[in-house]
Amino acid sequence: MNKKPTALKIITGNPGKRPLPQNEPKPKPVAPKCPAWLPKEAKRHWKEMASKLEKLGLLTEVDGQAFADYCLCLARLEEAERDIKERGILVEGDRGKVKNPACQIAREYRSALQKWAARFGLDPQSRSGLDVAREEEGDPMDELLKAGRPHVL
Repeated sequence: MNKKPTALKIITGNPGKRPLPQNEPKPKPVAPKCPAWLPKEAKRHWKEMASKLEKLGLLTEVDGQAFADYCLCLARLEEAERDIKERGILVEGDRGKVKNPACQIAREYRSALQKWAARFGLDPQSRSGLDVAREEEGDPMDELLKAGRPHVL
């Protein structure tokens, strides 16, 4: 059975009302550095999502490998889907038309991606139980003043 992290139990209101661990490690909510070994497309996903997750406190300094796996799964899924789009669901095989192997690859990466996404609150179901602090919206007057609009006399 997978144990739910304490932070997630607190955010969801500890529905089981079981005692919470007191000495669980609490890594800093700082995005780790993107690994150099990630393929270009996976790095693009890292760059796109890491800062968003960091702001929400859902990506910490020790989550690098797990988040790299998420980004890699997403990039590989996209690659498989491109192949399906280009060659179709059925391709020529030794004995005529056969299912494109990219269909199975896409299914496997989609399944893995769904599991990784849930760990980072990236799907509606896992996000529905989270109660994270939101950034306060700026005061409209402050925004106007920051914009540096010239005064009209």
